Amino acid sequence: MDCYTANWNPLGEETFYRKLELYSMEWGLREDLRDCVVAAAPYGGPIALLRNSRREKTPSARPLLEIYSASGLLLASVPWKSGHLVHLGWTAGEDLLCIQEDGTVLVYNLFCEFKRHFSMGNEVLQNHVLEAQVFHTEFGTGVAILTGALRFSLATNIDDLKLRRLPEVPGLQQPPPCWAVLTQDRVTMVLLAVGQELFLLDNTSCSVVSPPGLSPSAGPFLHMAVSFTHRHLALFCDSGTVWMGMASLKEKFCEFSTGIRSPPRQMVWCTRPRSRQRAVVLAWERQLMVVGNSSECIRFVLDEDSHLVPELDGVRILSRTSHEFLHEIPEASQEIFRIASMAPGALLLEAQKEYEKESQKADEYLREIREQQLLPEAVGQCIEAAGYEHEPDTQKSLLRAASFGKCFLDKFPPDGFVRMCQDLRVLNAVRDYQIGIPLTFTQYKQLTIEVLLDRLVLRRLYPLALRIGDFLRLPAAQGASRILAHWACCKVQQKDKSDEEVAQAINQKLGDAAGISYSDIATRAYDCGRAELAIRLLEYEPRSGEQVPLLLKMKRSKLALGKAIESGDTDLVYTVVLHLKNELNRGTFFMTLQNQPVALSLYRQFCRHQERETLKDLYNQDDNHQELGNLHVLGGYREKRIEGRVAALQNALDEFYKAKNDFAAKATEEQIKLLRLQRHLQEELDKPYLDLSLHDTVSTLILDGHHKRAEQLYRDFRIPDKRYWWLKISALATRGDWEEMEKFSKSKKSPIGYLPFVEVAVKHHNRYEAKKYAPRVPPEQRVKAFVLVGDLEQAADAAIERKNEAEMNLVLSRCSAGTDGAVAEKLNRARAQLLKK
Repeated sequence: MDCYTANWNPLGEETFYRKLELYSMEWGLREDLRDCVVAAAPYGGPIALLRNSRREKTPSARPLLEIYSASGLLLASVPWKSGHLVHLGWTAGEDLLCIQEDGTVLVYNLFCEFKRHFSMGNEVLQNHVLEAQVFHTEFGTGVAILTGALRFSLATNIDDLKLRRLPEVPGLQQPPPCWAVLTQDRVTMVLLAVGQELFLLDNTSCSVVSPPGLSPSAGPFLHMAVSFTHRHLALFCDSGTVWMGMASLKEKFCEFSTGIRSPPRQMVWCTRPRSRQRAVVLAWERQLMVVGNSSECIRFVLDEDSHLVPELDGVRILSRTSHEFLHEIPEASQEIFRIASMAPGALLLEAQKEYEKESQKADEYLREIREQQLLPEAVGQCIEAAGYEHEPDTQKSLLRAASFGKCFLDKFPPDGFVRMCQDLRVLNAVRDYQIGIPLTFTQYKQLTIEVLLDRLVLRRLYPLALRIGDFLRLPAAQGASRILAHWACCKVQQKDKSDEEVAQAINQKLGDAAGISYSDIATRAYDCGRAELAIRLLEYEPRSGEQVPLLLKMKRSKLALGKAIESGDTDLVYTVVLHLKNELNRGTFFMTLQNQPVALSLYRQFCRHQERETLKDLYNQDDNHQELGNLHVLGGYREKRIEGRVAALQNALDEFYKAKNDFAAKATEEQIKLLRLQRHLQEELDKPYLDLSLHDTVSTLILDGHHKRAEQLYRDFRIPDKRYWWLKISALATRGDWEEMEKFSKSKKSPIGYLPFVEVAVKHHNRYEAKKYAPRVPPEQRVKAFVLVGDLEQAADAAIERKNEAEMNLVLSRCSAGTDGAVAEKLNRARAQLLKK
């Protein structure tokens, strides 16, 4: 702690940079990094190496693709058997992209297991890849290609591949010395240098741009670098000048002369978020230089060949023996640890140290902070600075100081302190040499805990991921369930154990944990060629909707049908039945349904609306003559021609006879007879009679005056007398043929009585005709008949004669005081006499 600032290097008056060792690399590299294709993933990610790729030791030597953790532990290796490799890069999900000369991009996981491949298009295939870059935007991971035809092609998202060919650069005769991918306003562009000119290529145009404020003597551009956030741009010129500014080329930050005219091997940005200082790191053969908005620079000597990896808040430096991190000292750390600092955090740290020594100086330091009312600020500084420290001892010292200061504050919220302790425990765990993920606090917050757990899971570090999830008390869906599901997907790939053992082990570990999908695990097992294991795992899946699709994919359709029926979900049953229909021949399909009554019933319902011919075949197979007859009837009424309809009904008649349904057979026979009669009437009378019911046919004939034809139908179809009389008087009244109606009433005794004659006449507003029938109405209905025709006097006489109080009250309710006073008085006297008795 006493020499804490020994490795601080000033850049300007207020900014310091330090280079700290993350790991001592023990990966046993014999080659220089310059002889390998190297790619390191950001956020402390893994390192990919392709050895022997740039210089062949022997003609038969195959390059070796290796993936290491950031601490130099070998994760996996595989001989490179594909084409000539041009570039390596990592996706945001830590998949390795291997870009070949023919434009094919191979995708591997962390353990050198091939996942998939895609092509960058025919033009790239024909002209080959000269150079390539992998970049990250809000759309995802993208790939940019410079072809042998000196044209650029790019895809902004490899997961949704859409290739774009950028416009041609005028006058470009050879590959540009440098180029970079920029992202502005959600548009991805390529910036390239040709001599002293810069060209910006977007989707449709190629435009010449110039960096503002660049010295005229700067010379041609030899190197360029875009910052981690794509906001800043650095240009290295032939004169050794470095120009730094906004990537939009609208603002210049500064310009620095390195005094070295040879282009650097690498140039990357080294800037932390919200920093006032903006710096660029340049690496030559044996020298590292940090330049920024200052007349001075920082120089480091490189003992061996190195590779720079830009990060969100600094630069990682890889070499054969070490892995270092170069970054700007955060303000909180500067305030506390700067020599002779009187910042509140520095005084609090000293107070805590003196307190541990049992010195009275602790009280003096503490009193000085409290007098200035800066104790909350001092505690906050110590907590913040602890997050930026890599060494656990320094972290503990700062957190002890913060805890000491909190004791003298009444209402200091503990959340920040507790959260920082938790975060540091997580960071220290993943920074361990055996894990090898050297995340900084800034990177960790940007990455989020969910993504960090995903990365641990991808490395198959399940115990650590589970412990972190439990320690942070994450919900099961974010923590344990998600981790265990991934573990199970990995478990099913183990070939050395039987299906039963693997299934039991998975179920024992997972149980009924929330958020676990056994169908996803079973799908992975099936993809690995373990169908029986997949079926065993599906038995643990409680949701039938998740079981059935995979069973269908596995061609276990009958099992899928059983599961669908058990679920009670008709849509799911329909899905399986229709799948079976397409998969099996007709006979086998029908026999399968015979054993599943629920599925058969639903399929019949489906066929009733969609496939009537298939339904006919089903009924034929079952000898179900009743349903076949019903089907013929329904089909007959879809026929427009009467001959077709009669033929269909004849078929229905035959089926009803076979079904021994005499009623249905008789009804169908009579319908055929009626249809033929209606056709004859329609042809003879030139009026539509088809599709009328028997009653409507009779009524229509009467309305048209064809009384004899109506009588014939009455006899032929044995229409009941009461129904026929009702039909005839209603039709005659509608026609207004009162004479015929009177004649019909006298033809014989009415089977329906004469009150209906009165009602029908009144309904058609003819009380005169109605009065003719009122006297013929039986005594028990006569009062009602006289009331209907409006003859209240006779209605009163009839009611008095029958001595019926209810009928008297009915007549009284129809009497008006002005015109029917005598009738009302007569009724009241009769009621009074009736009540006396």
